Amino acid sequence: MTRKRSTRYVLCLKNDDYRVSLIVRRIYHAVPDADAERRGLVRVVDESGEDYLYPEEMFVALDLPTAAARAFG
Repeated sequence: MTRKRSTRYVLCLKNDDYRVSLIVRRIYHAVPDADAERRGLVRVVDESGEDYLYPEEMFVALDLPTAAARAFG
């Protein structure tokens, strides 16, 4: 899921064991974390508003148009 831009968005594909923290088919902000990515994890700002590490296979990276990315803040 390595991306060139520092702001990334990911789509949640599954939330096994994290049903309170993640909602399937919801778009989340992913915080760059090279150490986590080397370990197969992605740092995501979840429903709590805090960023946590989750298994990378739970998400797919999105390429949002500039206008859509601005809408996410």
